[in-house]
Amino acid sequence: MTTAAIDTESALDAKIDGVCDILRRSNCAGALQYVPELSWLLFLRFLDERETFEQRDAKILGIPFRPSLGDPYRWRSWAAPDGDHRGELQSGSSGDVFRFLQHDLLPHLQNVGGAADASPRQRLISQIVADVNETRVDTERNFLDVIDKVDDIRLGEIDDQHLFVLSRAYEKLLLSMGEKNNDGGQFYTPREVVRAMARVVKPKVGDMVYDPCCGTGGFLAQAYEHMRESLGPEPTAMDLQTLAEDSFFGREKDNLAYPIALANLVLHGIDFPHIWHGNTLTDNPDYAELFAGAPPRFEVILTNPPFGGKEGADAQDKFPYKTSSTQVLFLQHIIDSLADGGRAGMVIDEGLLFRTNENAFVQTKQKLLEECNLHCIVSLAPGVFTSAGSGVKTNLLFFNKGEPTKQIWYYEILPQGRERFTKTAPLTLDHFAEFFDLLPARADSEHSWTVSIDAIKERNYDLKAVNPHRVEETDTRTPADLLAEIEQHSAELNDALAQLRKALDD
Repeated sequence: MTTAAIDTESALDAKIDGVCDILRRSNCAGALQYVPELSWLLFLRFLDERETFEQRDAKILGIPFRPSLGDPYRWRSWAAPDGDHRGELQSGSSGDVFRFLQHDLLPHLQNVGGAADASPRQRLISQIVADVNETRVDTERNFLDVIDKVDDIRLGEIDDQHLFVLSRAYEKLLLSMGEKNNDGGQFYTPREVVRAMARVVKPKVGDMVYDPCCGTGGFLAQAYEHMRESLGPEPTAMDLQTLAEDSFFGREKDNLAYPIALANLVLHGIDFPHIWHGNTLTDNPDYAELFAGAPPRFEVILTNPPFGGKEGADAQDKFPYKTSSTQVLFLQHIIDSLADGGRAGMVIDEGLLFRTNENAFVQTKQKLLEECNLHCIVSLAPGVFTSAGSGVKTNLLFFNKGEPTKQIWYYEILPQGRERFTKTAPLTLDHFAEFFDLLPARADSEHSWTVSIDAIKERNYDLKAVNPHRVEETDTRTPADLLAEIEQHSAELNDALAQLRKALDD
């Protein structure tokens, strides 16, 4: 019996939750264990389904088609419940499934991208499983249950509707990596922030989009969604091919985040994500083949450099303004990587904005203001990143390359009636509503104001957002006033106690 295709987000969430339930009881207790495991399995399942449709279309058109993987390495052969090789493994000796996985399948997948005639997709496969030497699942029975559940995830068609459902479900998995104090927050920027930034920067088809520290690929995925939506309901085949193959570039050094980024972008509909594996700041790659053909400069940069990181001399030597601060070095890299006329949106730690006691901080901000038009800074209340494992206060910088800054428009986002966002009352896209209304005219309001470049220079390039419209409440009471209040409250308390005693005596 053929399983019905999944076309709703809730249905797919339920399917994926079912897989995660098995993984959690099978030696993958936390999201940092089960998300990477599910990522490579889901990728192989999705790849097989995609190539099934491509093979069908090629047959209709009468053109040759060669799948990226042959039998028994295609999902349909070794993993699908009715697969030929799956049947052989299950009817064999105990341990045959894990032996095939560890000594045959995974080595083949890791090596298929190294052949001289390897396709871009085959190189992608090898990178996604590069560090997978065995499954984390504890028993063969549990592993078979997992792949049966994954096999049950069928899209029906590889189109925008089904890809959107799949990508949304996968994003929820990535969010789980940054929750419950599991130290995964460095991999996840809240999607409300990412969506707002893409809306300001407005990447369009034809732009080369870059994230120099792409984590699990959230900014690139959101840029793709923004660009795809801008094409309307009837995009041209050329535009779709441009988005799928030639538009998205990133770098990531973390061994855990890198393959997840590749899987995430493919599951969003980006067939060939050009992700460079290695330390961006030292420019030393672990694997650079997928990044081949990347331009030296990019029209759009969307990024969130790591907070609080420290770099050694090997990274600092690559930059004119030397500091151990990872964010400052990334800001220099971003300015230099932006094409003339290019647009950038960047999440930044508050400390970088106001620090003026270290030359590299001041010099880097001066470089930014002289080479780019820093037209907008959005100050976010504390707590935006709490659900992703970080309580750091952050700001959003928006700048264009090619002309100096003359003035900066600031906007302050605060939760209604509170001073910070929390896990139970997080930032949402609705909090940006007034910001988007005022942005075109850079209008002043209770929450927005403009600062001239001359004022910035007078402050030695202190860029911190200080709202001049906010009235700080001050306590003007004298010590005598305070004593009088204390005496009054004490008298009221004594009177209440006396009445309570009288009531008890009666």
